[in-house]
Amino acid sequence: MTSAGQQADESRGAFSLDTTARRAVRHGFDAFLEAWETQIGDDFPLPAFSPAMAGDYRVRTRAARVRDVAIVHAHSESAMRTADTPHGVEDRVRMYVVRRGSWTLGGSRDHGEQTVSAGQFLLRYVGRSTPFETVPHTAAMVTVLPAPPLVPLLGNRMVTGSADAAEVRLLVAHAKMVNTTVNDLGPAGVQAAHSTLIELTKAVAGGRFDDAEPLLAPALAQAAKDLAQSRLADPELSPAMLARELHVSVRTLHRAFAAVGESVAAYIRHRRLEEVRLALTSPSNGVSITELAAHWQFADSSHLTRAFKAHYGQTPTEYARSTDPAGRHPRS
Repeated sequence: MTSAGQQADESRGAFSLDTTARRAVRHGFDAFLEAWETQIGDDFPLPAFSPAMAGDYRVRTRAARVRDVAIVHAHSESAMRTADTPHGVEDRVRMYVVRRGSWTLGGSRDHGEQTVSAGQFLLRYVGRSTPFETVPHTAAMVTVLPAPPLVPLLGNRMVTGSADAAEVRLLVAHAKMVNTTVNDLGPAGVQAAHSTLIELTKAVAGGRFDDAEPLLAPALAQAAKDLAQSRLADPELSPAMLARELHVSVRTLHRAFAAVGESVAAYIRHRRLEEVRLALTSPSNGVSITELAAHWQFADSSHLTRAFKAHYGQTPTEYARSTDPAGRHPRS
């Protein structure tokens, strides 16, 4: 099942492809090759893949190109593996961020075989393409970048570390935004998206980023939102905690959110209220307003009720009644 963007121009393109459904597996690899050729293009040649992989390609893929940068998010049910054939000159920088499973890179003249495990990243210069393989059920982001702006920082080193490092979080957050918006960007937007990808990769290579750079504000805000989403029920969640995790000052974090038109505290409150709303509409919901307030870190049921009514125009009980044809409503 494919959802491709508009025909790629010389500077950008994107596609989304899911070949995990039974009906899609038979022609899944061919569909992937066609989408890649159409949207990403010849500037990013694919390696030769093993016949076994081509015959069993069960992968959810999102890919985007922004000028001389390509971003691939892959969630594989099957193993992925390149063929044992010679690879050509690449002269690129590659970054691997693995969230689940593992991604093993074959040895090269400068580096031996390297496995990027779940929760880790690897950034390195690649002079010649090297073989790779993954285990089934691997989830990873691979970014292919131009060498000239990054090699002065990298040299022949490999930079590795936790995928939860602040700089990596920022890069992943920005890459996700690029993937979903690239086909709608104008020339200035393409330039900004590309420049930010390069600057954030430099930050990963150097271990820090320029928190005064306005281009990075959307990426910082998105990274903070992703982190907040994973900690919504945590009583310690606050602007100070998010800033600490992302290695920025609270002032820098507030400035980044202001640039995208909201506040940190308002975002956290609205996301928690949304979780309460979803709980109220769940057929299996049996929790009380007091329990919901405690779980989602509201001071008490009265505080939750006031905040819910201010945001949605109804109290939690009124909202639950209006959405439940059986007339059931939560306990107070």
